[in-house]
Amino acid sequence: MAFTRVPTASKNQINKAGAILATGNASPQETKRARALADKWRACHAYPINTFQATLRTKLRAYQDPIAAQRLKRMPTIIDKLRRYPAMKLTTMQDIGGVRAILGSTTDVYRLVAEYQGSARLAHELIDKKDYIRCPRDEDGYRSVHLIYRYLNTRRSEYNGLRIELQIRTKLQHIWATAVESMGTFLGQALKSRQGDQEWLDFFAFISAAFAIREKCVPAPRFADLSFDAISVEIAKIEARLNALNLMSGLSVAADAIYKSGGTGRGWSYHLIILNSFERTVRTESYNRGSFKQAVEAYEKWEARAARGERIEPVLVSAGPMDQLRRAYPNFFLDIGDFVRYVAEIVNASRHS
Repeated sequence: MAFTRVPTASKNQINKAGAILATGNASPQETKRARALADKWRACHAYPINTFQATLRTKLRAYQDPIAAQRLKRMPTIIDKLRRYPAMKLTTMQDIGGVRAILGSTTDVYRLVAEYQGSARLAHELIDKKDYIRCPRDEDGYRSVHLIYRYLNTRRSEYNGLRIELQIRTKLQHIWATAVESMGTFLGQALKSRQGDQEWLDFFAFISAAFAIREKCVPAPRFADLSFDAISVEIAKIEARLNALNLMSGLSVAADAIYKSGGTGRGWSYHLIILNSFERTVRTESYNRGSFKQAVEAYEKWEARAARGERIEPVLVSAGPMDQLRRAYPNFFLDIGDFVRYVAEIVNASRHS
């Protein structure tokens, strides 16, 4: 397998490229050059990722039903992170290359963490550890353990110094994180980055607290004084205001129906999706690039029908031809059914207590 080599440009040049992309003030030519260099910098992380995932898969043989995954961070996400954290440099961003382990329990999580931290055979340098399970992120309740390594390899020394993030989490923590990302994509809000409608952010934060208590872990600090029952009542209140369970139940239905419903012509750029999660049906209307006005008008009409009480959720997305919709919005195709079932149990129990 051929891997991208580390760019010969200096770190200052790479960081400058990141700054150009983050500010968006450069000329088209400068932006194009910056993007090309940033793409190469991101791509060169594939080699250390491959090494890490091979080691991880070997370690996971001792665990029951584990899941391993790896990814290069999407460039729009990299650029957004540079914008949100102006002091951050592209060359020191810790999670451009990521490897993830998903395990059955927190006991397994800390067992694997201990294996990594206590391994004399692991040559890479552990430069940072973030334990969001014992100290959940207060803003949103995010939970996972992150181990940040500086890559070291005597055989392929050109990759030395690249940073790789290993995330280790339970399946329940992963179900929560997947739901946040999926709903953020569907709503057009950066919920994963703690941006968007505050009520949705609070909804997921309360659920994280409930999940933490279920796993016999501490919830985020702002929920520390609340019992599981009190947290459940708050989840039920927010769910009722957002109609969250119906909306989330329709998400997977929409994912399949959008892709199968036709509209594959090259000129179709806008897709109006009307979910009826109560009946578990979906309708899609597609519009070409020149018909944006008509798409908005149709969207407004469906929104008006929803406002009059119809059990529908209209959403307008733009992703080019239908086959690009799946690539542009991959989280539409993630199954959050398990998350919906867990939340429904919490809501139903709170209403009958």
